Amino acid sequence: MNISQRLNRLPASPLLIKVVIIAGLGLMFDAMDQGIVAGVMASITEEWALTDLQRSLLGSSGILGMLLGALVAGIAADRWGRRTIVLVTLLIFSCGSLLCGLSPGYEWLLVFRFITGIGLGGELPVITTYVSEFSSLKNRGRNVVFVESFWAWGWILAALVALIFIPAFSWRAAFFVGALPAFFAAALRFLIPESPRYLEQRGRLAEAEAIVSKMERSVGVEPPVNGALPSTDVSAFGASTAEAGSQVNETSSQKSEQSSSPPQKLSPFECFVKLWSREYRQSTIVLWVLWFGINLGYYGFVLWTPSFLMAQGFEMVRSFEFTLYMSLAQLPGYLAAALLIEKIGRKRVLTHFLLGTACAAWLFGHASSEPFVLFSGCLLYFFALGAWGCVYSYTPELYPTTIRTTGAGAASAFGRVGAFIAPMLVPFMYGQFGSEHGFQLVFVLLTAVFVVVAVVIGIFGKETKGRVIPEIGQ
Repeated sequence: MNISQRLNRLPASPLLIKVVIIAGLGLMFDAMDQGIVAGVMASITEEWALTDLQRSLLGSSGILGMLLGALVAGIAADRWGRRTIVLVTLLIFSCGSLLCGLSPGYEWLLVFRFITGIGLGGELPVITTYVSEFSSLKNRGRNVVFVESFWAWGWILAALVALIFIPAFSWRAAFFVGALPAFFAAALRFLIPESPRYLEQRGRLAEAEAIVSKMERSVGVEPPVNGALPSTDVSAFGASTAEAGSQVNETSSQKSEQSSSPPQKLSPFECFVKLWSREYRQSTIVLWVLWFGINLGYYGFVLWTPSFLMAQGFEMVRSFEFTLYMSLAQLPGYLAAALLIEKIGRKRVLTHFLLGTACAAWLFGHASSEPFVLFSGCLLYFFALGAWGCVYSYTPELYPTTIRTTGAGAASAFGRVGAFIAPMLVPFMYGQFGSEHGFQLVFVLLTAVFVVVAVVIGIFGKETKGRVIPEIGQ
């Protein structure tokens, strides 16, 4: 029985819980940085008298950094390890945020936001893959969505930081505060080990064995002896765990074949080429469409929500208040996705949440009263962020360990192209059709994007719920 099979039969262990919480804290601090940028933009614009073009470039510099970071970090994590790259990207992100607070001028701030984006974009696909590889067959989807839910708390903290520190200490203090928790999270990362599935795939079996044996003993399961599963290993955990145990047993010939398979060590180029092999081409295309569409749709409204509301006649304070309520709606969205993803499957949850986002976008674009604006806006954030949680859970499950973070990073990088385009569509439509008609057309476009992505997933996506992903010999 190999490392992956042993992990798949385990309930939640203390080490797994620690991994999930520390990963979630890292994402929370990343999200806080994103929210802080939105909060400081007005203050920076006033202090440095920025034009609209300069403001757009400032936002785009971070997105371009995320694109590069996702691609490079995904490839690097398949070569040098998930934990190593998570630590590196988090430190890059922390240093970039600190340097933003020290920026002597606009041009330097552009550079430092690009550096911060590299760290942020690199960490996101790798950390969710890391959590997925620590999880068992029955809880990996739920665990990743739970980690992603920390993103909502990061935005809430960002609103508090902006409210407290910017009026009292200027926008620079907000960046300093945003950097400190990330350094703390980087220190916590040293308390968690490398992914045992990655270690197994790289031939570092003694290290992987030590980690998994510790997890097994912490939940009262004796490690197998010479590959054999003790009869008492699973019975204590009931029928569901026994079922998982039965899924991971193999015939003696299969064990012999797997144990003799040499670990694969592909070059970065070979990893990327393999994404487009006959076996994985369909999954790669579906993921790239999914990531591009959800980035285009999400960044098409989330960065502009206060501006949309003000253009519809709401005062600034009222628009920020509504935005806060909408952001809070993310939390039940993540919770619903986490509860459903292991019950009805990734494809169905993704398809339903994307269609729900499309309906909410249509309603928000045609809302004519204050209560309906708030209701449809909350629905929009509920479904959109629930879908995001599913995306991060679904992506690493479509590839084997040899190319898993390369695939996740490449899809994330392509998605950032959509994130880069989205903010430019809004002012273009407003300029062409005016604020009233432009507002409606923006959300008609977003509705269409979410529907197209839902159809692609529903027709061409592969279901990964309960699927044992081969780890060796791919």
